[in-house]
Amino acid sequence: MSFVEELRWRGMLQDIMPGTEDLLNKEKVAGYIGFDPTGDSLHVGHLTQIMTLIHFQNAGHKPVALVGGATGMIGDPSFKSAERNLLDEATLQHNVACLKKQLGKFLEFGEGENDAQMVNNYDWFKDFKFLDFIRDIGKMITVNYMMAKDSVKKRLEGDNGLSFTEFTYQLIQGYDFYYLWKHHNCKIQMGGSDQWGNIVTGSEMIRRQDQGTAYAITTQLIKKADGQKFGKTESGAVWLDPKKTSPYKYYQFWLNTSDDDAKNWIKIFTLKPQSEIEAIIANHDAAPHLRVVQKALAKDITIRTHSEEAYETAIKTSEFLFGNGSLEFLDNLDHEAVLDVFEGIPQFQIARTDLAAGINILDLLAVQTQVFPSKGEARKMLQGGGVSINREKATDIDASITINHLLNNKYIVAQRGKKNYYLIIAD
Repeated sequence: MSFVEELRWRGMLQDIMPGTEDLLNKEKVAGYIGFDPTGDSLHVGHLTQIMTLIHFQNAGHKPVALVGGATGMIGDPSFKSAERNLLDEATLQHNVACLKKQLGKFLEFGEGENDAQMVNNYDWFKDFKFLDFIRDIGKMITVNYMMAKDSVKKRLEGDNGLSFTEFTYQLIQGYDFYYLWKHHNCKIQMGGSDQWGNIVTGSEMIRRQDQGTAYAITTQLIKKADGQKFGKTESGAVWLDPKKTSPYKYYQFWLNTSDDDAKNWIKIFTLKPQSEIEAIIANHDAAPHLRVVQKALAKDITIRTHSEEAYETAIKTSEFLFGNGSLEFLDNLDHEAVLDVFEGIPQFQIARTDLAAGINILDLLAVQTQVFPSKGEARKMLQGGGVSINREKATDIDASITINHLLNNKYIVAQRGKKNYYLIIAD
């Protein structure tokens, strides 16, 4: 299956410039997608473009990932309602380094003909002087052409207007395409459908400046079936960096998708072939309550974004929180990850020195912490078998809790009844 056919059946293709498919079927081509380094991590909203590059590489072509160290200093105004805050150079360079590392998890980088390549447009813009820019680049495209773009029109019609800084973004991204076409033989630029105007500006520069021909493909902007923006939750963006969004939360994001979304997203965000996806959907439809599609989607994308181990930890975390899984998985987590697992669950601090001497279980639950409001209530529930320490039933009111009870040398998990958990942290 060709690259364009792959995008079509997966429901990813939006616009394609005439001649693009013929070119890709005729020869091996270098093509690029730009990533904006306004943060030090990509998020799931970037995954459509990452998947596009993966399919491009799998089809035998050469993917080029452009990290916009220069364009990131300006901010893309396309269909934004207001100008974004500008970042300083040091922050941008840090972000660029982080993004390079993340993209390396999805693409095969190297020096081979089909290997992915990373470029940073700061490298060719850093020495540009303003007069050189307006003389050499500004003359390539007319203001009339730039003003005709929908992304520009919408900002000019809005309350916030459009600064000259943002207005130049179209020229800079267009020049990126021209530069990569001229120096890296990049014949195609790809991106989300909101980038079509910027992309064709580049192809127009190539035509006007060197009488060359360049091509373009855009993918659909992903939305949820209910029309909400993809990749946003109540707590914000879903990041690819495990320190920003834990593998457990990342897994849960995909697992909790609706049936309609999961059936679409398993095509877009996994590399599973059509026959396998159709079989998964058929199995799901036979027993929707088992959430077969969601589980397959969440497993695949969690492993590729993080690792098999991270996926297993996410499963064990889910089993603990929603079933009867053990707590051994805590031994492999750092402190931030443990806090993430127990987000929203009451937490208490106790002194390690007290544990070293041993703490009576009633004092631990009702004096040093507030798992119970009183020792009397703690005693009653202990004797009734309603208390567990680290998943083990506790019934002895004279029991002593010591350092030996600590999980990962730091935590005790108390449970009152079936569903009430408490995290006790020893410092």
